[in-house]
Amino acid sequence: MPKVMLIEDDQTMVSLLTTLLKLEGFSVSTPENHHIDGVLNDVRKERPEVAFVDVNLNSGSGLDLVREIRREPVIQKTRILMSSGLNLQTECIQAGADGFIQKPFMPDELIELIRRTIKL
Repeated sequence: MPKVMLIEDDQTMVSLLTTLLKLEGFSVSTPENHHIDGVLNDVRKERPEVAFVDVNLNSGSGLDLVREIRREPVIQKTRILMSSGLNLQTECIQAGADGFIQKPFMPDELIELIRRTIKL
């Protein structure tokens, strides 16, 4: 069962995505806190196949988080998908993300993106 880590600080979104992903057969985890250092520690510990990262986190930039993950040898191969209400696909890919989805998105679009990303 592939593991997806949701790095999103909107708890309603986390709850909805957790339900959706579990129904689709994924294991889901969330970081204990959303400060970049805490998230990095959780990614190191959990080793998810995919990290689903919101661009705008309350504690900082999801883009900065992605750059940090890509610098860490132990976790740099983690697949990263990013989301935002703005079309920031180019910025996300340049920061090191494997994919981007703009909010609002349909559940099927996200599931397809995750499955495609895992198979890369």
